[in-house]
Formats: sequence, C-alpha cells, structure tokens
Amino acid sequence: MNAAQVELAPAAVQPTLPTTLHRIVLTGFMGAGKTTVGRLLAESLGWDFLDLDAHIEQRTGATVPQLFERHGEPRFRQLESSALANALGRKNTVLALGGGTPEQLTNRLLLEQTPGTIVIFLDAPFETLFDRCMLQSFASPENIRPVLASPDQARQRFDQRQPHFRRLARHTLSTLETSPAESSSAILRLLVTSAPHLHPTQSACPTKE
Repeated sequence: MNAAQVELAPAAVQPTLPTTLHRIVLTGFMGAGKTTVGRLLAESLGWDFLDLDAHIEQRTGATVPQLFERHGEPRFRQLESSALANALGRKNTVLALGGGTPEQLTNRLLLEQTPGTIVIFLDAPFETLFDRCMLQSFASPENIRPVLASPDQARQRFDQRQPHFRRLARHTLSTLETSPAESSSAILRLLVTSAPHLHPTQSACPTKE
C-alpha cells in the first residue's frame, strides 16, 4: 500500500481514534517538524510525547553529538534500536523518530510489527530542511547535527532515506508551507477520516510484498 498524500486542513472537532491505535509515529528527515508537530499532536490527544533522540540521551546520559563522537555511528544506531524497542512498549504515545531511524532494518521491522502503531511521514524538500536545521543550529549550538557537517553528504543521506520514509509510512504530509499547528490538525483529521480500525494483532504500517 502506497503512502497517501492528503490535503492539510484543520480538524474541526476533537478526534475519536480507533480503540486499537496505541501510538502514532512521526518520521521524516531532520528539520521536517517531527518534534514540534508531535508535541502539539500529543497535547491535542491528551497523550504522551516522546522524542526518540531525547529518549536515547536520557537512557545513556550523553547527547547525540557526544555519542557520535565517542562511539561512532554504528554504536549509536545500536543504542537507537534499543531505545526504539523500549519506546514502542508504551501506549497512548506520539513518538518522533530520529531522521536516520528508518535506515536500519531492525527498526523498520519493529515499527511494522508492533501492533497498534501508525507511521506518518512529514515531508519537505531537502533545501528547505537543510536551511531549517542550519537556523536551529545557529540559534542553539547544542542542537548541531553531526550528519549535517557536509551538505553534499547530507543530501546523499536525504536521497537514501526517502524510499524508507515512504515505504514505512501509511500517510505522507507535506510541511513545506504549513505551520506545526496546521500539520498537527491535519494529522488529527486524517486519523479520524482514514485511519483503519486496527486488529489487535496488526500494525497500521502498510504490508510489504
């Protein structure tokens, strides 16, 4: 099943979600708005919000840049998979993934096979996302992202990750010209109008051939 592109529009009423939907996962490249949109979405639902990178930092006692510097990316990805498995054990949670989380097969399988989970891809062009990340880094130097050190390598990562984002997600939303509040409202509307009534033993991720 291909990811569906939907029109962004504010939700008119408080949503009533399928009773078997326990967690909403936001994926996308860095700068797509996963954390900001996720917080607003969780607040609207009365759910918990969890940023996976922050969860890793809490579990390890080190920042993501520190983990990259001290242990390298392969070890960071192992820590990320462990943190993801822990996060997916929670219910009534909006989870914002790291930009590289879907690159790992282990992580994709966790997301696809965890019942009551729906994945939404927040999309925007690379140039827009790169500029957003740079602005965030200038405003808060502690938010500097290691994988953006080289623009060319960052673009390559973006191109590599796009297929994973699209295949993993049930729905795709563009955040190019919308505010976080508009994106959050659109997701609420989408879940009410088109989210499937999940069977307790099924994930909301599309079935792969």
